[in-house]
Order: sequence, then structure tokens, then C-alpha cells
Amino acid sequence: MALSTMGLWQLEQIRIVLVEPAGPRNVGATARVMKNMGLRHLVLVNPQCDPCDEEARRMAVHGADILAIASTVATLPEALIGCERAIATTGRLHRQDQPLELPETALPWLLPPVPQDSFAAALVFGPEDRGLSNDELVYAQRWVRIPASADYPSLNLAQAVAVCSYLLHRLALAEALGDAFPPATWATTGSSAPLDQLEGFYQDLETLLLKIGYLYPHTAPSRMAKLRHLLHRAGPDPAELAMLRGVLRQVNWAVDKTSQTF
Repeated sequence: MALSTMGLWQLEQIRIVLVEPAGPRNVGATARVMKNMGLRHLVLVNPQCDPCDEEARRMAVHGADILAIASTVATLPEALIGCERAIATTGRLHRQDQPLELPETALPWLLPPVPQDSFAAALVFGPEDRGLSNDELVYAQRWVRIPASADYPSLNLAQAVAVCSYLLHRLALAEALGDAFPPATWATTGSSAPLDQLEGFYQDLETLLLKIGYLYPHTAPSRMAKLRHLLHRAGPDPAELAMLRGVLRQVNWAVDKTSQTF
């Protein structure tokens, strides 16, 4: 098997997600670097430009086929349907407890250790002018920040995609060649519940916690971000998530029953 293709089955299961990209050149350049690095699945969330624009195709060069098969969705949760793992990129420091990791520390976790037909993972990039908001970041289990000069730390969108795509390509080839594979800091075995199923659980959990008075509307986002982080680290599998949802249903039933007695 040629060196350029061996081991790249792992990259087939990775989605590159661009949230509200504004510039067709950046979309085209992203498609080009994805083609360079063996990535094929591009998802555009509410793009603010035409991904089939002449400038996009010109920048894509031989990556025009990536543009042609790119998916367009309205929201970030839609882009993550079916994904078990998601990493968000950010150039900003945040007050939340979620740590910012180096790409080389976190990105190995996106690659499945063994072939799994149902496995999918996403690497999410924000808009050129603002990056991902706190509300968007919470949909990912981990956050990475590409270290850069303090004089000008903000990378161009396509450049950020290039840095991360190169690293994913290098990691996949290292695995294929039997080289030392950088250990992920979170468990990489087993099957985690898909993120869209987790999102449904989070919404049900927030509704219940508001009902019983544990959460208040003005503090709910920050509290829920911490609960998301806890459960993301735990990585429940589908059976465990079903058990947690069963707990929520029973608690909700008990609360409603108690309220009816008064």
C-alpha cells in the first residue's frame, strides 16, 4: 500500500466543521488543505458565503471535489449528528473551567484505534471575525488552542485548519507505520453515545433542574456548561446514557406526582 494512502481509514471518519464561514476563499483553501491531508468530509454550518463561488473553486484547486460533496446545515448540533467525539478550536482564553489543550494533546483522541463503521468525530472551527462563542463551544467535549506569538495570536481560518489537518494526517500515518502513537489523555476504547443523543439528555436535564429549583434561568448556562464538561469526560456509552435518561424520567414523574398532591 502506498505511503500516501496507508492508514488513512481513520481520516475517513473525521468531519471538518466550519461554523458560519464568511469568505469563499477560506472555504476553498480549507477544501484544498483537506485534500492535501486526506480528509474528505467538510460540513458548513449556516455559511455566510457561497461555497460554490468561483473564488472558492479557484482556491480549492484539486480540492474542488471536497467542495462539491460538502454538507450544509443550519446549526452546529445538526453538524454533529452521529458524532461520538467533537473538538472545538478557539483562539480566546475563557473564564469557564474547561481547559484549553494543545492540538497534539487532544487531536489523537479524534482518531479511532480500530475500524468502526458507525464511528464519526468532528473538528469544529468558528467564524473568521469572532471564533466560536461560548454557546457554540459547549457542544464539543474538548477545546484546543493553537499556540502562537503573543504579538499576533489570531490565525486565519484556513491556516488553523491546515495546522490541525496536518497533525491528524501525521498521526494517522504514524499509526499505520507502527510508530509510537501519542497517547490520548481520555479513554479511546469503547463506544460513546452520539453527541446528538447527549444533547437531548442535556436539554431534558436542564428542564428538570429548572423545575426543581436547582437551576435558575440567569445561572443555567454556566451551571449546565460545567455539567456538560463532567459528562463529556465520563463519556457514557449508549446503554449508560439510556440509564441516565431513565433516572430523569423517574425523577420528573415523582416531581409531577408530588405537585399533584398539593
